[in-house]
Amino acid sequence: MPRWEHGSAERLKQAALELFEEQGFEDTSAVQIAERARVTTRTFFRYFRDKEEVLFADADALNEALVQALSETTDVARPLRAVTRTLAGFDWESLGSRESQRRRSAMIAANPQLLERELIKQQQLADGFRDALGQRGIDPDVAELAANAGSQVFRTAYRQWLEAGTDTDLTATTETVLSLLATIVPADRSASS
Repeated sequence: MPRWEHGSAERLKQAALELFEEQGFEDTSAVQIAERARVTTRTFFRYFRDKEEVLFADADALNEALVQALSETTDVARPLRAVTRTLAGFDWESLGSRESQRRRSAMIAANPQLLERELIKQQQLADGFRDALGQRGIDPDVAELAANAGSQVFRTAYRQWLEAGTDTDLTATTETVLSLLATIVPADRSASS
């Protein structure tokens, strides 16, 4: 088997997704993934510490890039909108085709261990957003609420975007979900008093 062949990481990711779908996450080994990708097991472990990492390899860098983008945004006067615009404005297709992202998302949702890891990564992103908003002078409680609510709004929009046709715009979908949130949290609070 060739070692350190160009594109090994991408082939390993593709092989892992295929095997996870064919035989299940639990029944797939790193050795099988390496064999399917036509690399050595040693090469697998140079790229990934375990088979779970195949699905989360880019998560830390992605979170860092998103927090940096929020930190650099010019308008945080409406922090919830700043969070959702930062998320929706990212080039998600740079992470792979929408189909591969949909498959990854389905794989994670079907496995409690992977879902737990995904939720931890999402909370780490929300915490990073909270800190970025705080550094921009947003009240700590508002920053926390905007970071968490904005992340949830985007998760809903992202799921819809993955399931929709290829002509669906993520920014427009996010705005629609944000509008839906506004219908369940009316601006006039005096009515609930």
